[in-house]
Amino acid sequence: MSGSNTYPPAPEFSAKAHVGSLDAYLELCQQAAAHPEEFWAGQAEREIEWFEKWSHVFEWRPPFVKWFVEAKLNASHNCLDRHLGKRGSKAAIIFEGEPGDKRTLTYAELHSEVCRFANVLKGRGLKPGDRAIVYMPMVPEAVVAMLACARIGVTHSVVFGGFSAEALKARIQDLDAHAVITADAGWRRGKEVRLKDAVDEAVAECPSVSSVIVHKRTGSAVSMKEGRDHWWHELEEGVTAECPAERLDAEHPLFVLYTSGTTGKPKGILHTTGGYMTYVTSTMKWVFDLKEDDVFWCSADIGWVTGHSYIVYGPLSAGATCIMYEGAPDHPQWDRWWEIIARYKATIFYTSPTAIRALIKQGEAWPAKHDLSSLRLLGSVGEPINPAAWEWYYRVIGKERCPIVDTWWQTETGGILIAPMPGAVALKPGSGTLPMPGILAEVVDFDGKPVARGAEGFLIIKRPWPSMIRTIWGDPERFEQQYFSRIPGIYFTGDAARQDEDGYFWILGRVDDVMNVSGHRLSTMEVESALVRHPAVAEAAVVGKPHEITGQAVCCFVTLKQGDWNHHELAQELRKWVAHEIGAFARPDEIRFADALPKTRSGKIMRRLLREIVTTHSVEGDVTTLEDLGVVTKLASQHDEE
Repeated sequence: MSGSNTYPPAPEFSAKAHVGSLDAYLELCQQAAAHPEEFWAGQAEREIEWFEKWSHVFEWRPPFVKWFVEAKLNASHNCLDRHLGKRGSKAAIIFEGEPGDKRTLTYAELHSEVCRFANVLKGRGLKPGDRAIVYMPMVPEAVVAMLACARIGVTHSVVFGGFSAEALKARIQDLDAHAVITADAGWRRGKEVRLKDAVDEAVAECPSVSSVIVHKRTGSAVSMKEGRDHWWHELEEGVTAECPAERLDAEHPLFVLYTSGTTGKPKGILHTTGGYMTYVTSTMKWVFDLKEDDVFWCSADIGWVTGHSYIVYGPLSAGATCIMYEGAPDHPQWDRWWEIIARYKATIFYTSPTAIRALIKQGEAWPAKHDLSSLRLLGSVGEPINPAAWEWYYRVIGKERCPIVDTWWQTETGGILIAPMPGAVALKPGSGTLPMPGILAEVVDFDGKPVARGAEGFLIIKRPWPSMIRTIWGDPERFEQQYFSRIPGIYFTGDAARQDEDGYFWILGRVDDVMNVSGHRLSTMEVESALVRHPAVAEAAVVGKPHEITGQAVCCFVTLKQGDWNHHELAQELRKWVAHEIGAFARPDEIRFADALPKTRSGKIMRRLLREIVTTHSVEGDVTTLEDLGVVTKLASQHDEE
């Protein structure tokens, strides 16, 4: 992998960058490693406005940590109030709905909206320490709801608007939430996603919920239960836009975000305020090289951690202008994203490898129709990006002049941990490159000992960082067991990785996404990357299936680019291709062609379900995060036809 093309920073980019040379990056890392308290105190003072300073920077009693102990601040204040003097008239959110409706909110306007809605929440009896669920489409009111909760000390949990009533109910019950903030419906590919109906079904078994507040988005008829359900716009009538931000402890719970566990029971990842805000604001500047006149677009949904950290809290704390789009990338056709970039002159675009591969499949004609010259930086998030997709993104979208920041992080980490600083670090397609300052990452074996350069192992983080998970909501034992028991006192990421001779990190996917074929440990990511380098392949997912001789055999699910392909001949060709690219031991035992792959609503391929299909020919595990159950049903039935 280390033999890939290397792309050094362009001198003209480095000249204007926040961190403009490798020496400057290494100096930051050295400071953070040698004097972590001093380093993070400096970042906190520089990037965040505090009501009261800390008594000490951090307190580490593995597995629990506190940052900026006894300090007081407010996340909503940092995202809004402190910008009013300098940026009050600057656009904070540029919104485009899927049907084409448009709205721009300045920092001053967003501040008024947030204060008014915070007073609405107070009027419903919500107070610091209470919990609220936000279950909304990608509309500005979702951001308003989050920041209003943060303003008055209500811990929010955003549930992605595509989740079912059953998934919503499980999260409300686990959090013992007092209120649900929702909408009548949202738009997705020209159809209504009816949210209030799902809320009604979920809340019927959630006695903790006393208030359901409904934003009118589509105007569809919905049922409203008297005493419990209220229209957002009616509650706001006559409400003042003055609401001082609560002075909250640095460790006050800001949000709980649920991720799927392998067993199906969702885990409530808890993030607090002071350390999280310090870290996401710092990484906005380090990773995205944010400038005052940038127009930043992260295409994620706020229901995922990427939306929390790099649509809401990071960008707004840093004073950025953010694009927010409600709908799908292919509605009404496949150039919707490129049209938005061109219209609003976006300068930074941050999206997922899954989306990039879907766009590759549609061909280069769609982006070629639009002027993308405003772009100066591209980003990738959600899973490792295969080199072929990286090169396409760089060439077709960035026109070989925009650096790509390939970011590795997790819901649990709160912010980006491994990524290039674009003015300082040379890029290698497929590599997350190097850690952020203060992130002591290492690749180790089963015993926690560092492995040799080039060898595969487990990715760990050796020292606490400000935005790290504090616990799993209501389950500290599970928190310790899952993240800190493998190597006591050390954060175990659950990802496999290796470092090349330059120290660059190559993330190979989840530990359970590693196969053992005839004694060879083989990353699914490595085989997938080889497959998508083939000119016929748009996307691939690889899993191991039991084999009586080799232990595991390589089974590949492949979607193809448009064309007239002979599947039998192509399957033989792809087997040879993988053997040539990796080695004969990696030759796929089985190649299945598919119209689509099973993905979560955030775009990650659900290899766990594919493993079930190839081993049991059925799917029994949790599918609440699945975008389209029909994809799995079709793949499972295909085996029966063979």
